[in-house]
Amino acid sequence: MKSQINIIRQLQELVLTRDEHHQTGDGSHLDKLNDAIDELQRKLEPQVLGLYGRLYKKSHIVLASMSNGCCSVCGMQVPIAQSQQVRLAQHLVTCSSCGRILFADDADAARNVAEKSDRDEVKTGISRFSAEELMVVNLDNSSREAAIAQLAKAMEANHFISNADSLVAAAMDREAVLSTAMDDVAFPHVRGVEGGGLTLALGISKEGVDWGGETVHLVFLSAIPVAVSAFYLRLMAGLSQVFSKKENRDAALAASDGPTLWKTLVKATRHTVK
Repeated sequence: MKSQINIIRQLQELVLTRDEHHQTGDGSHLDKLNDAIDELQRKLEPQVLGLYGRLYKKSHIVLASMSNGCCSVCGMQVPIAQSQQVRLAQHLVTCSSCGRILFADDADAARNVAEKSDRDEVKTGISRFSAEELMVVNLDNSSREAAIAQLAKAMEANHFISNADSLVAAAMDREAVLSTAMDDVAFPHVRGVEGGGLTLALGISKEGVDWGGETVHLVFLSAIPVAVSAFYLRLMAGLSQVFSKKENRDAALAASDGPTLWKTLVKATRHTVK
C-alpha cells in the first residue's frame, strides 16, 4: 500500500500545483498538469481511487501526514493502535476526525522548529509569516538551487526550520514539476513542513538568477504546513500583485541590508497581506 500512498502524495502535489496555476498563472501549463494528474489516477487501485474521489470532492487536500501522533491537517490525536497501522502502511488509514488519508511523517523531512513564544506574539501582516532575519541581500545567483539553499539556510540558522538540505531537495522537486518563476519573481516552496506556521524568506539579486530559462531578481521561499495550503495561494496572489509593480521591485532591489529589505517588504505588503 506504500506505493499507492506515494502515488496519492504525488497526485496531491500536482493538484495543488494546478490550483496555484489557476490562481496566478496564464493557463499555458494546464493541459500538461491535467495529463499528469490523469496518468497518476490511472495508477490507483479501484478501491483507492474511489476513496480518493470521495475525499477530493470535499477538499483538494486528501492526504495528511501523521506528525507527532496527530493529523497534520485537523490536529486530531491519532490513537496508538491506529498510529502503528499508519506507520506499517499495509492498508489505508483515515483520520477519524477529518477523514483524510494518513501517512507516516518522513523522519528526515524539514520541520518547523520555531519556539512557541515566537509564534504566540500578536503579529499582523507579513510579520505573521516572516522576519527581518529571513531577509537576504546579495542572493547567490550561480543557480536557482544555490539561491534556494541560501534562503533555506537562513531559515535553519535562525531556528525557523530544521534540515535545510531536505527543504532544498523538496523545493527543487517542486520546481521540476513546474517552474515557480513569474516575470521577475520566483516563489519556490515546500508543502508538508509541519510543526508550526507558514514561514517565508525573501532574497534579492541585483544581477538576477537564471530560473530555468527566466531571469528573476526576487525569490520568496516558503515552508508550508499542509493545513494552510489554501491560504498560501492567497498569500502568493497578494505578493504577486504587489511585486508585479516595478516601483515595488525596484525598492526591494535598492535595499542594501536585511533590515532595510524587511522594512520595504512590510511597507509594500501592508494593504495586501493581512
